[in-house]
Amino acid sequence: DEATTAAPEGGRPATNAAGRFGDITMNGQEVFKFAVSTVPVVIESALDKAGLEREDVDWLVMHQANQRILDAAAKRMKLPSDRVVSNLAKYGNTSAASVPLALSEAVSDGRIKDGDVLALAGFGAGLTWAGMIVKWGK
Repeated sequence: DEATTAAPEGGRPATNAAGRFGDITMNGQEVFKFAVSTVPVVIESALDKAGLEREDVDWLVMHQANQRILDAAAKRMKLPSDRVVSNLAKYGNTSAASVPLALSEAVSDGRIKDGDVLALAGFGAGLTWAGMIVKWGK
């Protein structure tokens, strides 16, 4: 009794380790726990390597998975919600494009300015993650 997953146009369906087609699933609670616990650690590590403190961060720009994750990660980092870039209400979860889209929008609308310190974080498939600190502009 094998399940199959339709492939996107031009793509290949998902396969499991045995090379058989399988359903793609996500455990939302585990993703939430992972993101909320990992993002602050990743950002703290990046800040340490940059010689900066949490208080130096002007904006948190992270993967736009859902608002609960954004809010909980910011709370754990003790960042006010008005310093977290969110465009979820406008676009939803845009997957790998979410950080660049959120960053572009915040720069275009004037929230992010030259000299601002940005904490960027992404997480995704396979529970991978990355983070970096950027001083924006010239």
